[in-house]
Amino acid sequence: MSDTLVIIPTFNEKENIEAIITAVFAQEKNFHILIVDDNSPDGTAAIVEKQMLEFPTQLFIEKRMGKTGLGTAYIHGFKWALSKKYEYIIEMDADFSHNPKDLVRLYNSCKNEGSDVSIGSRYVNNQVNVVNWDIKRLLLSYFASKYVRFITRIPVYDTTAGFVCWKRSVLETVNLDKVKLVGYAFQIEMKYKAWKHKFNIKEVSVVFTDRDLGTSKMNRNIVSEALFGVIKMTLKGLPKQ
Repeated sequence: MSDTLVIIPTFNEKENIEAIITAVFAQEKNFHILIVDDNSPDGTAAIVEKQMLEFPTQLFIEKRMGKTGLGTAYIHGFKWALSKKYEYIIEMDADFSHNPKDLVRLYNSCKNEGSDVSIGSRYVNNQVNVVNWDIKRLLLSYFASKYVRFITRIPVYDTTAGFVCWKRSVLETVNLDKVKLVGYAFQIEMKYKAWKHKFNIKEVSVVFTDRDLGTSKMNRNIVSEALFGVIKMTLKGLPKQ
């Protein structure tokens, strides 16, 4: 039994999924993995199920019927993790933009260094650690995080980061059923709520590398939700828990 679950949401990740699972299991720490697949038409789930024969006690899958947003996939995974008594829950992308070698660093930050939330951060102290992004996307991401930091006053440089380790106690405290933002802005809302609950958040510097295989899920609706959702979230304050 592992004390840590890595949640990887998927939609059409057949090019990456087998390799990312293998890479996570190759780390020096024993991690478990939960794939939350949104009914990928490319057969992602079938690839995972085949790998489950090799890792029957470490690899799990939850198959959802539709594609309803990154945030709802992670909330589904969080609830599953809490029901299985994991102490540390890590969010991770399937496309190798998050380096599996950094998993232990995020875990250690929570397990041994006093963090309640550890963020794999691209922008620690305003340094930019991003590889293979065009300048337009880089500036959009960088200034989106600055914008969120300014609006919310949250002391986090990479507010939109999706490589995050949560202590169980944080996810038990935040009312997951009250999370409103379902796209990438979900990442902002979760960090904001953890900060409002006075949990200790630490940023761990990582290098983010854009995907080589598959298609990015970023679109204008995601950006719009992040920009306007943050204002609504801040004006309404923290919902009663």
